[in-house]
Amino acid sequence: AASPAAPERTGEAGGAAGEDRVAATYYRALLRHTRWSETQWDEAKGTYSDRDFGFAVVLGHAVLLTRGDFDEGEAGVSRATLKRRTLATLRHFASSNRLAGGAQWGRKLFFDTTFQSYFVLAARLLWSELDTGTRAAVDTITREQAAYTHSLGTGDDPDSGSWTPNGLTGGYVGDTKLEEMGVYAQTLAPALAWAPDDRRRPGWAADYGTWSRNEAGLPPADLANPTRVDGVPVARNRARNVYDTFIVENHGSFGPHYQEELWRTSGRNAAHFLAAGRPLPEVLTAQPNAESLWRTLLGVMSDAGEPLMPMVSDREHLYGRDVIPLAFLSRVAGDRAAARAELELAARLEAYQEYPPRYRLTKFSGEPKYEPEARAELAISYLLHVWPDAGRRVRPVSREELFEQAKGVTDFGTGPGLVAHQSPAAWAGAVTKPGFVKFAWQPGHDDWLFRLSGSTPMFLPSTAAEVGGRTVRVHTAARDGFDGSATLLRLGDGFAGYTTLPTGAVVYAADGSYAGSSRLEVHNLTMPGVAGLDGSRTYRFAEGSAEVPAQDAASRGEAAGRTDELTFGRATVRHLRMLGVQPDPAYGYSLFAVEARDGDGGPDLARGRAATASSHTPGMGPGMAVDGAADTRWAVSKEDRRRADSWWAVDLGAAHALDRVTLRWEAAAARVYRLQGSSDGERWTDLATGPEPAVRSRGGWLDIDGRAGLVVRGGGEHPVAVYGDMVVPADGAQTPLVVEGRCGVTPGELRDLARGAAPAAADGRVRAALTDGHLSLFNLSAHTVDTRVEVPQRGRRRRVYEGEQTVTRDGLACAVRLDAASARLLPPRFTLTPLSGRALPPGLRVRVTDGSTLHLSGPGCRVRIEAQGRSTEATVRGRRGTRVTVPGARPYPYDDHALGRNTFPTSPLPRGMSWPGAAVDGDPDTAWRPGPDGRMVVDLGERRAVRRVEAEWTTPWAPAAHVEFSRDGVHYRRAGTLWGLGRVRRLHRAASARYVAVKVHGTPHAHARVVRLSVR
Repeated sequence: AASPAAPERTGEAGGAAGEDRVAATYYRALLRHTRWSETQWDEAKGTYSDRDFGFAVVLGHAVLLTRGDFDEGEAGVSRATLKRRTLATLRHFASSNRLAGGAQWGRKLFFDTTFQSYFVLAARLLWSELDTGTRAAVDTITREQAAYTHSLGTGDDPDSGSWTPNGLTGGYVGDTKLEEMGVYAQTLAPALAWAPDDRRRPGWAADYGTWSRNEAGLPPADLANPTRVDGVPVARNRARNVYDTFIVENHGSFGPHYQEELWRTSGRNAAHFLAAGRPLPEVLTAQPNAESLWRTLLGVMSDAGEPLMPMVSDREHLYGRDVIPLAFLSRVAGDRAAARAELELAARLEAYQEYPPRYRLTKFSGEPKYEPEARAELAISYLLHVWPDAGRRVRPVSREELFEQAKGVTDFGTGPGLVAHQSPAAWAGAVTKPGFVKFAWQPGHDDWLFRLSGSTPMFLPSTAAEVGGRTVRVHTAARDGFDGSATLLRLGDGFAGYTTLPTGAVVYAADGSYAGSSRLEVHNLTMPGVAGLDGSRTYRFAEGSAEVPAQDAASRGEAAGRTDELTFGRATVRHLRMLGVQPDPAYGYSLFAVEARDGDGGPDLARGRAATASSHTPGMGPGMAVDGAADTRWAVSKEDRRRADSWWAVDLGAAHALDRVTLRWEAAAARVYRLQGSSDGERWTDLATGPEPAVRSRGGWLDIDGRAGLVVRGGGEHPVAVYGDMVVPADGAQTPLVVEGRCGVTPGELRDLARGAAPAAADGRVRAALTDGHLSLFNLSAHTVDTRVEVPQRGRRRRVYEGEQTVTRDGLACAVRLDAASARLLPPRFTLTPLSGRALPPGLRVRVTDGSTLHLSGPGCRVRIEAQGRSTEATVRGRRGTRVTVPGARPYPYDDHALGRNTFPTSPLPRGMSWPGAAVDGDPDTAWRPGPDGRMVVDLGERRAVRRVEAEWTTPWAPAAHVEFSRDGVHYRRAGTLWGLGRVRRLHRAASARYVAVKVHGTPHAHARVVRLSVR
């Protein structure tokens, strides 16, 4: 039975005291969502629906009935009616649960028990209102679910089909078992919270700990973590549900929503313990790997507090699913970054709710089945905010601090197929997972600017491109002095590359096979309250500006497609055909109506005529596009959605003269198509190409709604174009193309950049761009190339790059060597300024050794040399030259394999130990405190040749320590002892290893810490 105090604690009305701003938003959203939840009421049955567990709406009802000031006008239903319906539903589904003797639902781990958790919590919130029989049934459900789960051991639930945690082994390639283990844990939490007197409780508690500790799936290198959580060493965990780089896949690709499941299930579980007045199990506040997993999500976070999903087509903008992980991290874990993310999401939630279909919380998947879950989790999130025992309230970081904290760049490898770069100004990524291939960019972290979801191309024309080769170079601030990446892909017979810069800018390069069809797709909705979604997008370009209105369809309760009015020279035809060229990337082609007329105001010659198509979805035949009904439509078959050349045709019955055709598209609107006419239905003539562009400019630049800018070079001077909400940088180009994507620049600045000179390579296979001072180089060929690149620079100063270059009157001439199908991103290492009134002499040769040292030779001159905010002066005297080192500048890039790499143990750390990453972060002001017999592991990312390991301590009284090498992170061999005098201890040993461990013996001196661990 429940604690006697529990009903009073959770059931008090008017509990709005102490609510914060986020909680108040959640309460209002719950009230308004009630208008949707009431559509689930089945008057004939006298309960809320069991379809997709619609009856789970009772948890939101229970919160509204026991807390806050219930507003009947906002809810659309009286409090008395809501209470009556809620209690009736609790009575019915308590008795119909399989565990209570019914046969309707329950016990099945996937997905009955998730909704069972909501149901039990709702009943506990309304405990004093329930009859004795319903209470007994709820208590039985709570206890017997735990007993059933315990009876499975680590085996599968026979009712749940393929939904299995794979025992305690887990799984991470393609399909994480994080969610499955979380579900097993959440079936036990209600019993631990509400049935403390049950003699079976110790077994349930042991199972709960096992599943919860393994949920975040430990990489092999962390299996030696001795930390105890709820009395059990982390090292005992054996599941592997995440990649070593702390990224989670589901449904065959990177799935950040499933990475959030760690906190989604934890939020549900915590609610039961808090409602029952019980202390939280330690695993909820000391979750293995939680901090590292959260760090990865921060690396793909939008400004709306939701993770960006470049490989997921049906989870983007499901705001209701994003709430509870942030609420748990903010309130229970006390994470200030999560508090900011939650605040940003909450700030958009009510505007999102108002957008059609109104009141819903998960509308952009098109599937209302997520609504009951979203309502329940919004209710739990509200409770986590108003319950004082949930955790200590923390002050959110600022928005600027959030992205400063989140910044970084990671190549997650060819398996996950993602290079992700979070900068303070933007997010960018290269996706190479089959079926999702794209070069992604979100300036300002604005997930409502460019369409990103799985099937939507970005820059590259198709996500279906086959990657025949992938070369990636990642630059990090610790190793290289800046964050950035350079990726080049072989795509069939073509090549395309992408660089991401620390400023948030990106550079895209493509050869002729991809140049003309490259594109970006823009969100254009009417969602007042969300920045940028005011009903139109404005484009500025060399010849003027254009406004593209949003094509929302509030009357149909969903976002609509566009209407194309095509006019052409008068033609006489009997047959008309829409022949697809580029489909909507997710859903292909779909038309509500096609109308054909001769002159403005003429009769519709296509109405009621016989129509055919290449394929159609059942119930959406070709005739529905000419039946005169506004709510019927033709759509290609599901199998043909990605087929470009699908078609729809109509026989006008006889030859007719006409000069205009109207196509009314559904959301699945053709990106490009041809309108054709025929006299016999066999030989076709093009009448028009659609859609007509809203923008066509030859100025080489485009400002996108003041939120992003493009500078376009190459492509044979083909125009920048905007078709509806699709931006085409070089429409129809057949020659190589370079596009610079800029953040925070004005139209005037874009114009000046487009007019300015650009770098040019002597070898036409190489494309170059100079962006925010960084030099991007792309070898769009299958051969190694040695070439000279002219880099224009204005004024007397010259920025110089890695390698060899010669000063010219107009800038630099750089000698570069590029491997086949590769890209490079070069930062400006030094700035040279003549000390005389003249310019630097042409012919001055510069060889950059590293970030602190360069060699000057050639014509005599005096030069000021600046690097990293420091400077020195030098005199050049002829051919012998001068070697110059700038005092205090760091010699980037470092050859230290350990620098900036992942370290172990992760969270939670052993007693007395501080974060091991401080030993490899390149910061001399941070250090690792080992604690007693401390051991750390650094993952070098791949197997590397190792010749020397070096540890620098804060004190010469360093403890004895030895080094271990491993190739798999599980099996280690001792390599030797670190030795030396003073603060630096070394081991010289030739070996091949991916993981390097350092083990300290005994308890170090109180001030002994490792400032630097280097592996070379």
